[in-house]
Amino acid sequence: MRNFINTLINIWSIDDLRGRIIHTLSLLLIYRVGSFVILPGIDTEVLGQATANQSGLASLINAFAGGAFSRASILALGIMPYISASIIMQLAGIAIPTIQKLQREGESGRRKVNQYTRFLTVLICLGQAPGYLRAYIPQDAIIDNTTFWWVSSIILLVTGTLFVMWLGERITDNGLGNGISLLIMIGIIANFPTAFVFEFDARAGTSGTGGMVMLLIEIVFLLLVTLICILLVQGTRRVPVQYAKRIVGNKQYGGVRQYIPLKVNAAGVMPIIFAQALMFIPVTLAGFADSDQMTGIAAAFADFTGFWYNFTFAIMVILFTYFYTAITFPPQQMAEEMKKNGGFVPGIKPGRKTAEFLDNIMSRIMLPGSFFLAFVAILPAFAVMAGISYQFALFYGGTSLLIMVGVTLDTLQQIESHLLMRHYDGLMKTGKIKGRSSFSMAG
Repeated sequence: MRNFINTLINIWSIDDLRGRIIHTLSLLLIYRVGSFVILPGIDTEVLGQATANQSGLASLINAFAGGAFSRASILALGIMPYISASIIMQLAGIAIPTIQKLQREGESGRRKVNQYTRFLTVLICLGQAPGYLRAYIPQDAIIDNTTFWWVSSIILLVTGTLFVMWLGERITDNGLGNGISLLIMIGIIANFPTAFVFEFDARAGTSGTGGMVMLLIEIVFLLLVTLICILLVQGTRRVPVQYAKRIVGNKQYGGVRQYIPLKVNAAGVMPIIFAQALMFIPVTLAGFADSDQMTGIAAAFADFTGFWYNFTFAIMVILFTYFYTAITFPPQQMAEEMKKNGGFVPGIKPGRKTAEFLDNIMSRIMLPGSFFLAFVAILPAFAVMAGISYQFALFYGGTSLLIMVGVTLDTLQQIESHLLMRHYDGLMKTGKIKGRSSFSMAG
C-alpha cells in the first residue's frame, strides 16, 4: 500500500504528467455531460418506456455511446461514424494510389488523410442520423414532428459526432493516451455499474440461495475472461537478433543479443472495431428501406445472439485480423533496418531471407491469434445463452472487454514511461507494463 501511495505522489509531482491527466479527465467529463443533453423536441418519458428493455445490437451500440444512444442525446451517434470513415480511408489506401501516396508523405500527407476522413465522417453521419431518428426514436416520442425538427435534429447529431471527434483529437495531442480509444472506453465503463446492479437484482430475486451463488460464479468467470484477454493482448513470440561486434577506437560496440517481440495479436482490437462498424450497416439501411426483405436482413443482424450475426461477425474478425496485420507489420522494412545496423537472426541470411522468416513466423502465430480473437468477440452471445442479462453479458469479452484491457494497458504504459524518464520507479517493481503501442483508433 505504501508503494502504491508513493507511486501516486510521484505521478502528481511531475508537472507535465499532472497537466496531461487533468486535461484528459476534464475532456472526458465534458463528454459524459454532453451524453446527457437530449435532442430538443423529444418526450423523454415515452422514449424511456420504449427503450427500457432494449437488447441486441441496439444495446451494443448504446454501450459504445455510454448510454447516449438510448437517451437520444446530441452525442447519440458517438464516435463510430469516425471509426467507419477511418476504416474506409485505410481500405482506400490499398485500392487508390493517390491515397496511398498521401499516406507515405509523412506529416503533411497524414494531415490531408485526416482531413478527408473528417469530410467522410460528415457524410456517414448524414446517412446514419436519419436512420437513427426513423428506426429508433418512436414517433409518439416526437413532440413536434415537422420538417424543421428533422433537419435541426440531423444537424445536431452530425455536430455532436464532430464534437466528440474533436475531443478525442485534443486528448491525443495534449492529454494522456489515445483520445478516441479513451472516449469509447469511458462510455463502456459508464454502463458497468448499471449492468451490475441489474444483474444483482435479477440474481437476488431468484428463489433460494442459488441466485447469489450464480452471481459469484459469474464474477469469477468475468475475472477469468479478463485475465485471458490480458494474455491475448500481451502475448508475444520473441525472435532473437544478434548484432555484430564493432570496435571504434578503444571501445567495442554491438555483440549483444536482443529480441524482436512479435505479438500474437498484433492487430489489437481493431479487427473487432472494423467488423462491428460494418455490422451496423444493415440496421442503418433498414431505416431507409420499407421492404420486408431488407427488414428481415436487418432483424437477423440486429440479434447479436443469433447464428448468422455471430458467424458473420467471427469471419469478419478473422479476415480483418489478417488485413490489419498486413498493413501495420512491415517485415521487409524491419529486415532492412536490421541489416543497416549490423543485426541478423541467427541462422538466417540478412535481407530478403530475414523478411521471409519474420513473415512466416507472423503468419503462424496470427492464425491461432485470429481464431482466439474471434472467439472472444462472440463470447458475450454465449454468456446471454447461459442466462446472463444482455447488459452484463457485454463485458464478457467482445469489443467492450478488449477495449478496456487494451486502452488501460496502453495508458498505464504511457504513465510509466513518464515516470521512468524522470528516474522514478515504474508502476510495478516486478517488471514493466507491456502496453499496446499498436492499440489506437483512427487519428
